[in-house]
Amino acid sequence: MKQVRPKKNLGQHFLTDLGIARRIADTVDACPDIPVLEIGPGMGVMTQYLYPKQREFKCVEIDRESVAYLTETFPKLRGGIIGDDFLRMDLNEVFGGRQFVLTGNYPYDISSQIFFKMLDNKDLIPCCTGMIQREVALRIAAEPGNKQYGILSVLIQAWYDTEYLFTVDETVFNPPPKVKSAVIRMTRNDRTSIGCDWELFRRVVKTVFGQRRKMLRVSLKQILPDFKSDDAFFTKRPEQLSHEEFVTLTNLVEKQLKN
Repeated sequence: MKQVRPKKNLGQHFLTDLGIARRIADTVDACPDIPVLEIGPGMGVMTQYLYPKQREFKCVEIDRESVAYLTETFPKLRGGIIGDDFLRMDLNEVFGGRQFVLTGNYPYDISSQIFFKMLDNKDLIPCCTGMIQREVALRIAAEPGNKQYGILSVLIQAWYDTEYLFTVDETVFNPPPKVKSAVIRMTRNDRTSIGCDWELFRRVVKTVFGQRRKMLRVSLKQILPDFKSDDAFFTKRPEQLSHEEFVTLTNLVEKQLKN
């Protein structure tokens, strides 16, 4: 069967370096014994190293041409090749409600949406690995005070320990992207609660980083129009706040909303 043509509208950049493909596939070994779901396998460059591992494996691919290619190339996987849009799937149905590792060479334009869905299903996904745009990987792993620190950093680090594993050059893709890529791993921490209302936490984080150059006492007016405070805490900017300080901030906002 002829090779799949990369489609610009799907953000497809097929990895061509088998050594790197194997290294990415092996990142799932840090979370053993549970099934693996690969997003966007394309022509199976990572799939060929993932499915032989001694664990249940499935992959989800939105591109029909890729699904046909995978079905012919990996006949043993026919029952595990899901032709669907990951962002629209009910993840409880993939492995019958069991936990699984999420991995893949993620399309750059939807990687953040994938990770927001991961957060919505955090009890199902104890580990997530894969390759994304380097800039996004740096944001996910960034610490407070770093210019890369932002919404993804705070929300993901609330529930996951993050590791920036290695950088991947743009020359090992077809077609080559205009930016470098990076491989990351996110592993669920031991938190069962973050100490505040999660939905309000998300709202506060997104609101203040929407005006990241402004002090908290200014950006919070979007949630609390009459907000006023002389406390020095509210003269900080969002990139200065740790996870714990965002929890404190969320609880303060909730208290004022109830008044």
